[in-house]
Amino acid sequence: MAKRVRTTRTGISDVAARAGVSLATVSRVMNGNQTVDAQIAERVRIAASELKYQPNPTGRNLARGKTDTIGVVVPDLGNPTFQGVLRGVSRAAAQDGYRVLIADSSEVSSEEAILAGEARRRCDGVVLCAPRMGAAELEELAPSLHPLVLVNRATNATGSPSVIVDYGRGIQDLAAHLVGLGHTRLAYVAGPASSSSHRLRLAGLDAFKASHSGIEVQVFSNGSTFEDGHSSAGDVLASGATGIMAFNDLTAMGLLSALNERGIRVPEDLSVTGFDDIPFARYTTPPLTTATVPIQDVGEQAWAQMKELLNRAPNAAAEAGEPASTTFTPTLTVRGSTAPPPGKG
Repeated sequence: MAKRVRTTRTGISDVAARAGVSLATVSRVMNGNQTVDAQIAERVRIAASELKYQPNPTGRNLARGKTDTIGVVVPDLGNPTFQGVLRGVSRAAAQDGYRVLIADSSEVSSEEAILAGEARRRCDGVVLCAPRMGAAELEELAPSLHPLVLVNRATNATGSPSVIVDYGRGIQDLAAHLVGLGHTRLAYVAGPASSSSHRLRLAGLDAFKASHSGIEVQVFSNGSTFEDGHSSAGDVLASGATGIMAFNDLTAMGLLSALNERGIRVPEDLSVTGFDDIPFARYTTPPLTTATVPIQDVGEQAWAQMKELLNRAPNAAAEAGEPASTTFTPTLTVRGSTAPPPGKG
């Protein structure tokens, strides 16, 4: 029978004994505390090197009261838009020595508060990306999550900045593009009812209709996935609309697929637009006209605001006044999925 060899991990007490100092002194030196006498600190570092001592990062973080990690809660990790936000946050945070812990609420608003609370207990701050919870719940929850940054939501909670995309402006630009091509009957294949960005799109369409009295805009309840877009084809075709605005690129792609299955030509028979300009949008057949959102920039800005919060003094949040807000405006990207309606080419 092979003999089991027991190994003993070198601990902080071994370093203290070798250097002839207290455990507290070793701890201060390992955590970079500059108050320790230089000669004593050097003696501790030599002892640690000789013993090949490696500080426990978890223990160090607990001692310092920080984890060098932030939590990001998203409603759907399968959505390329949220993947882009995460990429922007994580790359920017990594440059400052921070890691990102990700939680996916699967579009279940009741899960968001639980996930956000767990993330805050494990991390130095939380980024809530497009939370689906109601305004009152968000207002109540926000103080317990500080430092908190919101993406595509805003709150009056003290010291909780936000990064916003002007979805209302984006949807109006898409509608104006279709009307400019000659479409007078438009349809919006809507997103999740709990989505704040969906409500901003609806507000934008209301403003558009108010200034374009001769244009009809129908709204169909739907969702945010490829499957949701695919299932919307029946409503779209029954509506008689010739210019279709999908909630996002994923639903637009699903709709394109369903229309192709039914022999409907895009853009000869129907024009279809998406929203966000995810990487796949330019490779659909035909390539998708969409509203381009600089989504990775949104993530980078979320980290910039989080970094500012983390670097503030503990009582600075109460003195910060109105929370900061950064707004990104989508830009219209015209591709092959839109054209004049039949008979107006």
